[in-house]
Amino acid sequence: MALVTTTEMFKKAYDGGYAVGAFNVNNMEMVQGITEACREEHAPVILQVSKGARAYANHTYLVKLVEAAVLECPDIPIALHLDHGPDFETCKSCIDGGFTSVMIDASSLPFEKNIEVTKQVVEYAHAHGVVVEAELGTLAGVEDDVKVDAADSSYTKAEDVQEFVEKTGCDSLAIAIGTSHGAYKFTAEQCTRNEKGILVPPPLRFDILKDVEARLPGFPIVLHGSSSVPQEYVKMVNENGGKMPDAVGIPEEQLREAARMAVCKINIDSDLRLAMTGTIRQFMAEHPDKFDPREYLKPARANIKELVRHKLKDVLGCAGKA
Repeated sequence: MALVTTTEMFKKAYDGGYAVGAFNVNNMEMVQGITEACREEHAPVILQVSKGARAYANHTYLVKLVEAAVLECPDIPIALHLDHGPDFETCKSCIDGGFTSVMIDASSLPFEKNIEVTKQVVEYAHAHGVVVEAELGTLAGVEDDVKVDAADSSYTKAEDVQEFVEKTGCDSLAIAIGTSHGAYKFTAEQCTRNEKGILVPPPLRFDILKDVEARLPGFPIVLHGSSSVPQEYVKMVNENGGKMPDAVGIPEEQLREAARMAVCKINIDSDLRLAMTGTIRQFMAEHPDKFDPREYLKPARANIKELVRHKLKDVLGCAGKA
């Protein structure tokens, strides 16, 4: 099976009450761990690459890694997506360079300018058989080159969504309902503490999601900043030389609820980075004499695989849906 667009994936997800996982990749071990889990669970998958990942690993290397995954996993649909494309030129480069889906993130611009920039990308992408994700509303947090202060974040206005989609022709839309980029999604002041002393973030704005769904029935919605920041890996990092106090993510039960609604794509990034970093830190602490990267990257890849398997089955609900 060749690389696919997300069109059919999202139609099935919307009708089936599940979401497709969109996992950011930066190296071979990430690609392998993600796609091996998806192959074994027979789940569709979106492998996405940010501007920062392209700068780190090189566009060609990343495309070829994903193409290798397609050859190794011929029975599952795989889409290659640009995450947070900052401008038309970056989107065009990815469209011309083999991506099947791109995101243009002009959400920081005024509404009419966001429409103008998004429409330009849509017209070029559709002419080349590529689909487009756009964003309306602004998420706080830090992820690669995306840095937004909490004061500058804003919830998506449901009344703007229909006009935006109709005027741009975008194929899916990322909205802001309370998720946030990075592992430090919320300040301690924004959270409450449960009986175990663990920080609990404010709930997602499902009222906005329901309103959007009512205005655009059948249209695929995307959630960014949706990593759950697994506390076992935060603990692993902290117990082995790291300093990540009060890292907190989105509760998985809320993500599963969103997947039963109009959300067809859920982005997961920080969880994988935590799994890799925590595993490597632990391995180095337990084996100070080791120096072969294969020895510490192998368990890191294995933990990424098991984390993705859990997400597919228990959070996204897309296991067995390929």
